[in-house]
Amino acid sequence: MRKAIYCVPVPQRSIAQKESRRGKSQTTMLRFAVTLFAVIMSSTCQKFGCLEGSTHKLKPSPEPNMRECTLYSKSSCCYADFTVQLARSPVIKISNSYWNRCGQLSKPCEDFMKKIECFYRCSPYAARWIHPSYTAAIRSVPLCQNFCDDWYEACKDDSTCVRNWLTDWERDRSGENHCNNECILYSEMYRNGTDMCQSMWGKSFKVSKSSCLCLQMSKKDTVAIKYLLSKSSKESSSSSSSSSSSSSSSSSSSSSSSSSEERACRKKLLKFEKLKGEEEEHTR
Repeated sequence: MRKAIYCVPVPQRSIAQKESRRGKSQTTMLRFAVTLFAVIMSSTCQKFGCLEGSTHKLKPSPEPNMRECTLYSKSSCCYADFTVQLARSPVIKISNSYWNRCGQLSKPCEDFMKKIECFYRCSPYAARWIHPSYTAAIRSVPLCQNFCDDWYEACKDDSTCVRNWLTDWERDRSGENHCNNECILYSEMYRNGTDMCQSMWGKSFKVSKSSCLCLQMSKKDTVAIKYLLSKSSKESSSSSSSSSSSSSSSSSSSSSSSSSEERACRKKLLKFEKLKGEEEEHTR
């Protein structure tokens, strides 16, 4: 199994030479520094790794010739060649999974399916939510409520025969997917956008309580990602120091940090939307 860490190894020979020339206390400090460096670099590099799926790269890099998923062209975990099959409309299948087992998807529904597929295959940040037991999968990626509601509206009149697209298909020997049950409307399979987002791809996604610290599979994600990564870093730091503090103070600190990140994110998002609006005015 490959690791999602891409760092230059620490030169052990030079360390050994230094140890031989210095005292015991300096040796101890050096070892501590090396260990701390490794921990920090491991944490930092892992954020920029990719998932370990069959179409994923080892690490993200630019893909200027992408036919689809261009949101991630500057730093992509998929190759441009992969996006060719997503660029066609209607999309028949991706790899060995057919999208049309209950008829062709409507264009609005297909567009949302493409966004999800692009995020999983190409986003350099997907590994931020890597599944702890299956490194080719994601878990609990926070989606915005409005994204899930819009997705549901786009697909509610389309049909599907499975509730969980990861586990409910019947697979033949070649791995192709087939229906186990009759086709019904999305609006019959899922109660609402929340139910669909949190069921269609198993536990891959969750609906965020925040209106900003969440993803919409759009350029706005550049704002949210910054604060989500910062929030994750602070939570990890808080968790590691929790043994020396009470649970109530730790909880209070975490809540304060979350609200602070939320406010900062909303402020930045408003600025982003203002700039985007001004750019659109200039191009008219």
